[in-house]
Amino acid sequence: MKCAVIGSGSWGSALASVLARQGHQVHMWARRSEIAREIQLQHTNASYLPDVALPSSIQASCNLDEVVCDAQLVLVVTPSQVMRSISQQLAACITPSMHVVLCFKGIDYETGKTPDEVFSEALVHHSRLAVLSGPNHAEEIVRDIPCATVVASYDAACAQFVQHALSSPRFRVYTSRDVKGVEVCGAYKNIIAIAVGISYGVGCGDNTAALLMTRGLAEMSRFVYYANGDPRTCTGLAGTGDLIATCMSQHSRNRRFGEALAAGMSLEEFCAKTHMVVEGALACKNVKLLCERYQLDLPIAQKVQELVWEGAKPLDVAAELLQRPLKEEFIDKPSMR
Repeated sequence: MKCAVIGSGSWGSALASVLARQGHQVHMWARRSEIAREIQLQHTNASYLPDVALPSSIQASCNLDEVVCDAQLVLVVTPSQVMRSISQQLAACITPSMHVVLCFKGIDYETGKTPDEVFSEALVHHSRLAVLSGPNHAEEIVRDIPCATVVASYDAACAQFVQHALSSPRFRVYTSRDVKGVEVCGAYKNIIAIAVGISYGVGCGDNTAALLMTRGLAEMSRFVYYANGDPRTCTGLAGTGDLIATCMSQHSRNRRFGEALAAGMSLEEFCAKTHMVVEGALACKNVKLLCERYQLDLPIAQKVQELVWEGAKPLDVAAELLQRPLKEEFIDKPSMR
């Protein structure tokens, strides 16, 4: 079947490769014409995945209507900072029969809304929406190294359609009904990965990383619970699985940014050097808004926000976190504070 992949970065190229290896007719949309030409003619995407050959069957174009027309499956794999504008562009060419999969791992940095909320506003009458997340480093997926992911939809048939379209012996897809939980986990783990990167950057060790990951997971669970998601999702691929991969892997741009930030590099300098968006930096930009909306205490995320956007110093922030009042590790529901 025809599949459209909207976005030509590393993640979009990896998912396009998965679909092409499954024998689907894959069309990619690229914002930059030079990338579309490279994918189309040379079957590479050197800016994002150097030394990798993409399946020669993948087609690429800068014409959004042409890419989406007659597709049965549409994967949206652009940076989260443009999710609102791309949702509005796609509204003109998405039909009710198309299955649309949102592959963002972030939130709308202007409003704090999740991808599903943003696209539901643009595609008012469209019901076949799904979200995809998990421990999925593009650098490994494009080389067909075994991994797994989870696709969530309020429509079980939609999730199963996507599951069968993407699944292969080396790319295992699980389904879920917890759209909100999967989206929150996908965004939140990036914030924690920045914190872990900063901790290594200032000379801390694995114990500190484990502390941040574990307490970060507790924050994630509180966020999911108060956003009306299922906290069990935090123990699965979209939660713990992706948290481990993003915090501990050198493929992780969020962890690398944390290390660079600790060394004095700004967000702008890091993005210019890597040509990539740091999703965790955008996700934490409005963490104060989210804390107010859900009446949450998210100390690690709040401190990352201060480090990235307010010029706070890593050692000062570490001292503030470590001096917080002592308490029980587990607190019964419903407060989960």
